[in-house]
This record gives sequence, structure tokens and C-alpha cells, in this order.
Amino acid sequence: MKVLLLHALPLDERMWEPQLAALSDHDVLAPRLYPLGNSMEAWADAILDRIDGPFLACGASMGGYCALALARKAPDRVAGLLLAGARIEDDSPERRAGRAATIELIRSGGAEALWEDMRPKLFPADAAIGVVERAREIALEQEPDGLLAAVEAIRDRPDSRDVVARQDTPVVVALGDQDPFLSVEEAEAYPARLEVFEQTGHLPSLQQPDRFNRVLLDLLED
Repeated sequence: MKVLLLHALPLDERMWEPQLAALSDHDVLAPRLYPLGNSMEAWADAILDRIDGPFLACGASMGGYCALALARKAPDRVAGLLLAGARIEDDSPERRAGRAATIELIRSGGAEALWEDMRPKLFPADAAIGVVERAREIALEQEPDGLLAAVEAIRDRPDSRDVVARQDTPVVVALGDQDPFLSVEEAEAYPARLEVFEQTGHLPSLQQPDRFNRVLLDLLED
């Protein structure tokens, strides 16, 4: 099976390093999203041009929004969805205001300022130091223009509740119980199978890679 791995903000495709060995029997594509435009639609178009046939889309946070855009554009090609810490609704007015603040933060302080703002939101205080440091290393290498485009794409994404509701292939939401962006109670209302990762923040694929890999492989088997 072809597996599409879509990364979170402010990271890139290297966040999926802990998944690659587990997926060695599959055809994996992990694109860098930042250069593909400033909308989820543009990202989806670019990715669909790069991958043939059916695929499983696994997206973390921002990458989950891109996975939903792919399911909207090509539902017949999406063999399954794994959404890690990704909401299926569009941004509320309050969240859109927060995106505006993030854009100004990036303009004034670049990748380092964004990382310092996001680090406590991505990982709980007791997260493994090595995991956090690797994420920091990746985050600080990102170009501000790409980060700005990504925030715009997140801000302007459409509501995708209809996409998930009519998806006739498996949909799984992987969610840390300490994720500040999406609560377990909210995710329980989604028309999807919910996998809750205890003592985990926004990025379960990094904090609990072994269990995340089992969830991903189970979905591929389905």
C-alpha cells in the first residue's frame, strides 16, 4: 500500500523518522508541505500530481488538514485516514485571531520565536528530552516564508466534517490526552475511531512511536 505521511507545523517530513522502519514493506511518500503553496487545496493538488493510485493518508495536525483536503478532492483514492491531533472543523473566529497573532510572531521572530511559542503546546513538560530536542532541531531549520504560508493554509482551510462523515473507508483519530488543541471529549463526537494516547501531547507519533506505529499498521491491514 502507498502511505502518505504529512507533517505538522513547525516541523517537516523528518518528524516521521520513527515510523519509517515500521513501514518498510510499504511505498512511503513524505513530502515537505511548505513549498507547495499557501492553501490546503494547493497542497492537495500538488500531492495528487506526485502519487498514483490509492493511498492511505496519515497527517499530524497541519498534515491532518492536508489529508482531509485530499479526501475532499479524491475520496475514491483515499484508502484510509489517520488524523493525529487534527480537528475536522474549520477555525472559529477566536482561532483565526490566534492565527493572526502567530503570523505576526513569525514575521518578528522567525522560526525560533514560533518554536518557543509552540513547544509547550506540542509536548507536555515531562516529554523525553531527546524527542523535544530533535523536534526543536527540525523546527529551527524552517524558512519563515514557508511557515507563514502554512499558517495561512491552516487558517483558511474549509470545514471538513462533511468529508469525514461521507468517507466510506476507515478513519482513525490518534489523540494525546494532554493535547491542548483538541480534547478527548470533542474527538469522541467525530465519526471516526478514536485512539487515545495517555500522558501524551499534540504529537503522539513522536512521543509514543511504537504504539502509533501499531495503530498505523492496523489501519493499513484494515
